[in-house]
Amino acid sequence: MKIGLRILLGYFLIVGLAAYFVLNVFVQQVKPGVRATQEDTLVDTAHLLAAMVADDVKAGHLEQSVLMQRMASVRKRSADVKIAGFVKPEFSYRVYITDARGIVIFDSTGTDVGADYSKWNDVYRTLRGQYGARSTRAEYGDEQSTVMHVAAPIRDGERIIGSLTVAKPNLAVQPFVERSQQIIVQRGALLLGLSLLIGGAFAWWLSHSLRKLMLYIADVEAGRKAALPALGNNEIGTLGRALDAMREQLEGKEYVEELMHTMAHELKSPIAAIQGSAELLQEEMPAEQRRHFLANILNQNARQKQLIDKLLALVRVEKQQHLATPARVDLQELALQVREDCAARLAARALTLEVDAAAIALPGDALLLRQALGNLLDNAIDFSPPNTSIVLRVVQRGDAVLISVRDQGAGIPDYARERLFERFYSLPRPDGAKSTGLGLPFVREAIALHRGRVTVANAPGGGVLAEVELPIG
Repeated sequence: MKIGLRILLGYFLIVGLAAYFVLNVFVQQVKPGVRATQEDTLVDTAHLLAAMVADDVKAGHLEQSVLMQRMASVRKRSADVKIAGFVKPEFSYRVYITDARGIVIFDSTGTDVGADYSKWNDVYRTLRGQYGARSTRAEYGDEQSTVMHVAAPIRDGERIIGSLTVAKPNLAVQPFVERSQQIIVQRGALLLGLSLLIGGAFAWWLSHSLRKLMLYIADVEAGRKAALPALGNNEIGTLGRALDAMREQLEGKEYVEELMHTMAHELKSPIAAIQGSAELLQEEMPAEQRRHFLANILNQNARQKQLIDKLLALVRVEKQQHLATPARVDLQELALQVREDCAARLAARALTLEVDAAAIALPGDALLLRQALGNLLDNAIDFSPPNTSIVLRVVQRGDAVLISVRDQGAGIPDYARERLFERFYSLPRPDGAKSTGLGLPFVREAIALHRGRVTVANAPGGGVLAEVELPIG
């Protein structure tokens, strides 16, 4: 499982659990909170009414009380009011009064006058000077039918002579409870969605940055050209820059060791030849032999210079991980320039170069591409028989450009096919000359900087075909 997906799933799990518990607490607390508010209101109402009817209860003519008559008549009226978007069609209060024994002496519904309520918790506790309240189901087994009863003592001085209970169905506030719970769930779901969106964006950013870093590491591990991608000024960017610096130090040390070893090996031969010729020149010899040995010294010195120059060019392009300032390169113009560069060598060997180049442009380094094509043409010229032709072709193939160089030489021996791009490996030329063996490695590195590839193989029908494929984008 990819690290980005792991982070997203972990974030989703944490946020989901937190949202579940938080929302669950909020939703579960709505109903108790609303009912507590309702109970508080009933307490105030009960104490207020108990104080108002105390004199009538004490006098014993409660049935003649104007207040009780009006309270009973209120239930017959229509409320027809809208509260927070909900219509209240009727009044839902019930008020009943008991004497000191708990016998109902007034009921606003007119149903339970004379009933013994002394065992009900609201009446029982109130008559004993305690806070009396209860929540009782009006219908057995129906949780929605519960009615809250809150009682207040009716006093004659300090003596309790009765109780007054105000009752209100919990169902009256249920719409407000449900709406509050629905709003909490909706807002919570929206918050959860936004949190997951933010978490997904963060996970994508982290995964994207790590993927760029992993691709860079994979390219380095495979030995391909790789430039450190832009990772920003954060911990991942710091890690990437540290890895890049470590890579440069390790590769630099290894590269120098290998370079010094191979360079020392390749310079042994010309140095030995120069040393031998110089020692022989110290002796007396005919002028013709002296000229021969002097020419050998000059030739070996030129070979050393060519070897060093090409090796330095190869070192520069091998250490370069990306094109610093790519510019538009016209490949048709480039092909004509390369033909001009090779004109003298072509004429000296009685060869012709046919150029078939389409007008195609791509971003790159014109000098590197010119040197790379020049090396391919140098090889073709070295191995081509006199009075033959070499074909340089530039064509577009899909989203890529194909540059090919074909000669009519003897082809590549089987034993050399896998070693053509090795540093310092070269095949003997038909004229007996020896190359530095750095031309094709330079071509490979220069083309790799352009995110392309190069192949050299025997062509159908004879000769050698070198192909360079470069992306246009």
